[in-house]
Amino acid sequence: MPSATSSPTSEAPAPSASVSVLGLGMMGTALAAAFLRAGHRVTVWNRTAAKSGPLVAQGALPADSPAAAIAASDLIVLCLLTNDQVQEVLDGVGAGIEGRTIVNLTNGTPASARELSAQVEQRGATFLDGGIMAVPQMISGPHAYVFYSGDERTFATHRPTLAALGDTRYVGTDPGLAALYDIALLTGMYGMIVGVMQAFALARTENIPAGELSELLVPWIGAMLASIPEEAEAIDADRHLTDVSSLTVNHAAIPNFLSAFRDQGVHPMFLEPLQEVLDQGLKAGHGADGLSRLATLFVR
Repeated sequence: MPSATSSPTSEAPAPSASVSVLGLGMMGTALAAAFLRAGHRVTVWNRTAAKSGPLVAQGALPADSPAAAIAASDLIVLCLLTNDQVQEVLDGVGAGIEGRTIVNLTNGTPASARELSAQVEQRGATFLDGGIMAVPQMISGPHAYVFYSGDERTFATHRPTLAALGDTRYVGTDPGLAALYDIALLTGMYGMIVGVMQAFALARTENIPAGELSELLVPWIGAMLASIPEEAEAIDADRHLTDVSSLTVNHAAIPNFLSAFRDQGVHPMFLEPLQEVLDQGLKAGHGADGLSRLATLFVR
């Protein structure tokens, strides 16, 4: 998989461009507002037209249909709830996208990005898929960035305009790669958040305040995160021996977690699948390996 490349942080401001943003949920609204702040001509559309009001007050131009929004600009940014909705919008416009650049910033799968790319190109337009690594409040800030994949020339052409949203990270010509990076990073985030929520649930059974536990969780999780580069090296080298904690040790420990959850009336759903994977690892003879071995066991 190619390395992500970022835009320089000291780029000169982009010349004014014409951008249409379709989809004005919390994220779509943040994207449109960022383009407006950067001085671009922004046309907006949303199924619920009232959502465009605050953006129109900031200078955006309202469109009464997806076709009108797409006709208004060369650069079209879609930020809808699902790629099924993206498909519906594009199908409704048909050949009206010819000559445009479609940038899909809707969360989706690598497969759906590739399908959309093929359809868009068949209709005479160019396509970029994107994965937003930010919450709406972070857009255009110093810590926001967006993965992009698809036609490299198209990315280079529109990169100065897209930089209004945050750092731009191009990850390859395969349209599905941005979604893959996006889902990979979000998987790590969800794993952490769900584990923390399960910890809070366990503590609540004994009336331990979440605030008290959080003071312990933050430094503990931070210390554990420091081992991620070492785990990555082990995975890339396919050498998983450890002097920290083997699969055998964890295999013996996880039943205690599951019993504690059940005893305290907390559903053990978060760790039950891990026990199954550890069972698989020991049966395959990987008991002496460290937890980095899990990355290979998860692959079917």
